[in-house]
Amino acid sequence: MLGNKMFKRATVESILKRTLPHAMSSVTGRVLRDSVQIATKFTDMEKTYISLNSLRYDVVVDVAPEVIWVPENGYNNLKIVVEIDSEIDAQRASEQELRQRHKSLGVMRIITDRGLQIGDVAVLDVSATKIDKDESNVQNIPAADSKGFHFDTEHGDRVIPGFLDSIIGIQRGETKSFPLVFPESWKQENLRGVHAQFTVECKELFYRDLPELDDSLADKLLPGCTTLQQVKESLLQKFLEMEHTAREQAADNAILDQLCKMVDIDIPQSLFEEQGRQLYGAKLLEIQANMKLNEQQLASLSSPKAVNEFLDNQKENITRVIKQNLAVGDIFKRENLQFSTEDLVKEVENSIAEFKQQKQEYDEERVKEQVQEILEGAKVLEWLREHSEIQYISR
Repeated sequence: MLGNKMFKRATVESILKRTLPHAMSSVTGRVLRDSVQIATKFTDMEKTYISLNSLRYDVVVDVAPEVIWVPENGYNNLKIVVEIDSEIDAQRASEQELRQRHKSLGVMRIITDRGLQIGDVAVLDVSATKIDKDESNVQNIPAADSKGFHFDTEHGDRVIPGFLDSIIGIQRGETKSFPLVFPESWKQENLRGVHAQFTVECKELFYRDLPELDDSLADKLLPGCTTLQQVKESLLQKFLEMEHTAREQAADNAILDQLCKMVDIDIPQSLFEEQGRQLYGAKLLEIQANMKLNEQQLASLSSPKAVNEFLDNQKENITRVIKQNLAVGDIFKRENLQFSTEDLVKEVENSIAEFKQQKQEYDEERVKEQVQEILEGAKVLEWLREHSEIQYISR
């Protein structure tokens, strides 16, 4: 019915199906997802079978890379220095929050009979020019220009050092000009160390007429509170929890960066592409949640071209994430760490619910693997924090 040629082709296919699982058994548990590829062309297999009455074929697979620690077991007794922002201070942050809430209950009143003082709010027109040391080359600094800038003098630490001191006493309608130097720590690198001449015109001046800070304001400052002391304690507790979380996150990031430097891993291309697509998928979910993309926009961002551009642009970051994940997974096995089945089931259900909410396709088995990686990572980081020497320093 089929003819000799079709019969032999079906025979080759049957042999492939029967023998491929046996061929793969030598790398069971090490093969990376979707990396199996039969390298021998089907036509070549047909010719070999017809002429020799036997079949030979080559299979290429990517296997999980070996994690080589330099030095061996270097993750034991890590010494980590963690830089944290000075803002991560619960006491200070809670006091600032209380001050902001108190200020929100006040009334802004125009100042007509005096100049700017600490605690006032000024509406300013600001411009700045870059000046060489010989003052021969003057250029505008667009990043420093601002019209109608509402400047709260209690936030003087948010502007260039010396700016607040230079405008204290300025009155409505007055213009002041003064030189300042951008510090080496300035957030915009191109302005670090730049000598600038600032010109500031004061358009309006306001002071805050604040109610007395006492128990009568408690419920307005923080609903449910009856005393000022209760407000202070509640805010402090809130920021203590935030401080703890921020410190842990900063420590985790520092630990992961250290692990990344201590491992030597040859990353297969299939693993790189899979991790890159995961990161890109997560980015798309975030964009979709924030912007509510239509189908056409989502299709454009999901195109192979967009994905490949992301893989190229984020190569260093993707590689770092892979090395961190593999290092964490290796520690999890070496130290025989475990997490509960209940946690795994719960997190998988939450992840699937999020995919459904965003109307995104998902592979339940892959979701389970990703959740498992996250839970393993949490256990490893918890273990590393307990077994590392961590020093916190303020930036």
